[in-house]
Amino acid sequence: MGAMSVRSQSTEPSEPSEAVHRAGFACFVGRPNAGKSTLTNALVGQKVAITANQPQTTRHTVRGIVHREDAQLILVDTPGLHKPRTLLGERLNDVVRTTWAEVDVIGFCLPANEKLGPGDRFIAKELAGIRKTPKVAVVTKTDLVDSKTLAEQLIAIDQLGKELGFEWAEIVPVSAVGDKQVGLLADLLVPLLPEGPALYPEGDLTDEPEQVMIAELIREAALEGVRDELPHSIAVVVEEMLPREDRPADKPLLDIHANLFIERPSQKGIIIGPKGKRLKEVGIKSRKQIEALLGTPVFLDLHVKVAKDWQRDPKQLRRLGF
Repeated sequence: MGAMSVRSQSTEPSEPSEAVHRAGFACFVGRPNAGKSTLTNALVGQKVAITANQPQTTRHTVRGIVHREDAQLILVDTPGLHKPRTLLGERLNDVVRTTWAEVDVIGFCLPANEKLGPGDRFIAKELAGIRKTPKVAVVTKTDLVDSKTLAEQLIAIDQLGKELGFEWAEIVPVSAVGDKQVGLLADLLVPLLPEGPALYPEGDLTDEPEQVMIAELIREAALEGVRDELPHSIAVVVEEMLPREDRPADKPLLDIHANLFIERPSQKGIIIGPKGKRLKEVGIKSRKQIEALLGTPVFLDLHVKVAKDWQRDPKQLRRLGF
């Protein structure tokens, strides 16, 4: 089987190191549903990225930050790499490659309960091209398989690296849901970061601008229940956020005006629903989440607009922030 290092919690105790502080960036890659966002949340200890059972919902670089005494690990969440079919796809792929080349370590998430497939190979091949960045294979969802299946998956992943001519820095099985080995994963990622002081203040969990997070929450709420009809042809732009004038200091109200852009007029009815019922529900649901995020009462004003074929139009894409 060759010398393959799979790390498990019970291995050798770590050497007490001199107090070196490390700080750097890691990103998780993997097919949609490989458990990237769930893992980010488990490591950071809070819900940061938007998890959804649909590819490409984490459109923006959402960062989670793991604060430790010896290190600060900043998680950059890249959009999934896929074979581009539209201009948006190509642009997302360029973003992905740039991000991969800029981070200090890449974690490739592979679900334990699915055999390696063409999608995984496609990503691994791209990873092989990024020579200098250490790559850690993170085997997710280990709670869903028995030990024999897990062992086979670990061997297959080791082989995949050899086939493509690179060595994994580590191969780590984790279960974010069962919180198994998540701490160990952080322990193994930290030594791969450069030495240096913390890059973000202690309290920060994400440096995502509030507007982008708010747009994501609205987009999520709008997609709920209609994903099959509108998989990702919804873009949300927060046009403005203003504190309401003439409010007493102890009763502030934040006015948020946001537009939901769809590609075709026919999709308007799906989003708005009969007699506007659906859009109203979307508003109520996302308003509650935004209030929880910002800790302040919000008045949310939502409008549905048609931006014709926005996924294919460079001008529209720029305007929508891609």
